Amino acid sequence: MTDGPQQRPLFALVIRLGAALVLSLMLVFVKLLGESGVHLLEILFWRQVVTIPLLAGWFYFSGRMLLLKTDRMALHGKRAAYGIVGMVLNFGGVLLLPLAEATTFGFTSAIWAVILSAILLREQVGPYRWAAVILGFAGVVIIAQPGGGDIRLYGALVAIGAAFMIALISIQIRDLGKTEHPLTIVFYFSAFTTPILALAMPFVAQQHTPYQWSLLAGLALFGILGQFLLTAALRVGTVSTVIVMDYSAIIWATLFGWAVFEHLPPASTWIGAPLIIAAGVTIAWREHFLTRKRRTELEARQMLPD
Repeated sequence: MTDGPQQRPLFALVIRLGAALVLSLMLVFVKLLGESGVHLLEILFWRQVVTIPLLAGWFYFSGRMLLLKTDRMALHGKRAAYGIVGMVLNFGGVLLLPLAEATTFGFTSAIWAVILSAILLREQVGPYRWAAVILGFAGVVIIAQPGGGDIRLYGALVAIGAAFMIALISIQIRDLGKTEHPLTIVFYFSAFTTPILALAMPFVAQQHTPYQWSLLAGLALFGILGQFLLTAALRVGTVSTVIVMDYSAIIWATLFGWAVFEHLPPASTWIGAPLIIAAGVTIAWREHFLTRKRRTELEARQMLPD
């Protein structure tokens, strides 16, 4: 047996920071495509279809075709069904909202993950994480301002729905990850969803200008690069170590929103976003603490004499 990749926490943080930047750029292309008249389902199709030949080529030329063998095809299909709903909501939120607000609502996935873990996995959730959930939803209410304000409530609900689906999918990926390589999960997600999206193409596809084709190429490029960086970060660092860098996306989203779309977040976003980010960081810190505590207790029990 060979050991896994050497853990390099600082390098992992840098890679994850790069992933946040690249995926923020991908969302810029999504928004530009929507503004140019490209249908949401066609945007999703081109985002997915490019992944299949690239990953298939990687599996073949790296001599890792056996990674495509799986006994859990049904679960891959279920993950794809949830995933396509999540992608529609995620990209839809970006089209309906300014980048900074759509990104901020996406951070609530950590909050939904706590709730779903308690309901679906019967995981015991202590007062620290429940307090973080309340804090996070307070931030959501401040930004969304139901009944008024600068943010469209419909767009906020779509973006929050996307975060809920991401949390639900993360539980499935956690289960799949016990037996499957990360890129295997990505490949089958694209393989299942691309034919479904292709069915919509005769109804939504259109002739594109060179400008639109360049946007679609950028979307595919940054989407694939972002996925690669996310995977690479987890090979040299733990989830609990690198996940805090995801919150840097709010910086990129705000900068790109201002530079490309001439939009700066209203005061409600500047107040609510730190609450949501604080909730996510608290949840990540608490889960890291509990994981270390369980590991220490297990090692202590193993050292006890029979």
